[in-house]
Amino acid sequence: MFKLSKKNPGAAPGLEHDEIERLPSETGQVNVTCIDYGPAEIAIRDIDHLEDFLDHHRPEWAVVRWINVAGLSNMRIIHALATKYDLHPLAVEDVLHLSQRPKVESYGGGGEGDMQARLFIVTHALQLQGERLHSEQVSIFLGHRTVLTFQETPGDVWDPIRQRLKTKGSRLRNNDASFLVYSLLDANIDRCFPILEHFGDRAEELDILILEESQRNVISDIHQLKRDLLLMRRNLWPMREVVSTLQRESHECVSDTTRVYLRDLYDHVIQIIDIIEIYREITSDLTETHMSAVSNRMNEIMKVLTMIGTIFIPLTFLAGVYGMNFRHLPELDQVWAYPAFWAVCLIVAGVMVVWFRRRRWM
Repeated sequence: MFKLSKKNPGAAPGLEHDEIERLPSETGQVNVTCIDYGPAEIAIRDIDHLEDFLDHHRPEWAVVRWINVAGLSNMRIIHALATKYDLHPLAVEDVLHLSQRPKVESYGGGGEGDMQARLFIVTHALQLQGERLHSEQVSIFLGHRTVLTFQETPGDVWDPIRQRLKTKGSRLRNNDASFLVYSLLDANIDRCFPILEHFGDRAEELDILILEESQRNVISDIHQLKRDLLLMRRNLWPMREVVSTLQRESHECVSDTTRVYLRDLYDHVIQIIDIIEIYREITSDLTETHMSAVSNRMNEIMKVLTMIGTIFIPLTFLAGVYGMNFRHLPELDQVWAYPAFWAVCLIVAGVMVVWFRRRRWM
């Protein structure tokens, strides 16, 4: 996976288009798809020769063009799109830096047309792979009639959106490019609910396992759950500001209809953040419960060992006395002395066990 290295101190900010062309490409699959759609028609195609594709204009009936780039290893593709759509150097640099905080930035505007007015949005797509949570950076450029999306790795995170676009008469088909961006963000947020449901079930399982003495390594599972929740929080907390900015600030690329739906998206983000905070508290309680359970089990073990040791103290004393090498020891030559010694030991041990039970020490 390509990851842009940090610049030297004092270097010029951003990444100019000619600099992109000089960056080395890496091996790896890159998929480029284009969807042109309007209320009446839609065209979906995979792009093999990007330069030839960009030389042709979109169909006249197309209201919105959505170009998705899945994979960032081919710098030739990044350069061609950045040049064609006049992407800002600072935004291009953020696309290739794969550790960006979710944010929204405005470039151009002021009625200068589709080639200049841009909203740049950074978000993250979260998904479970096995029992581990993975985060993928997604960069979105919104123009008046064009949407560009850049995924960190190849994969189909937008399949539900494509299915909705194929449905004639759908709300997506009848709205502008900003509504498509809202739908993409909404799809990312909605993916968090099944993940949180899985984490909730996992927390309940861990709560049960803590009480079982056979589960000695449950603390590592608790810490993994805490790390996954922290990853979600780090990616979702800034989204509250992103959605709020899109909803609050007036930008020529965002329609009034989209702003209405962004209010609902904002509510979803707040709801997810609240659930994450609750689950983080639960995992902290699980850690404390686990430590308390371990401590209680240790106390039980120590109590048993202490009682065994206490019972053997008088027995050890008796055995020590009768084991001394004295010539004249009472009862030493008596036949009944040995069984009498064991009888005394058993009586002493029995009396101590009964006493412990009456005092509820065991």
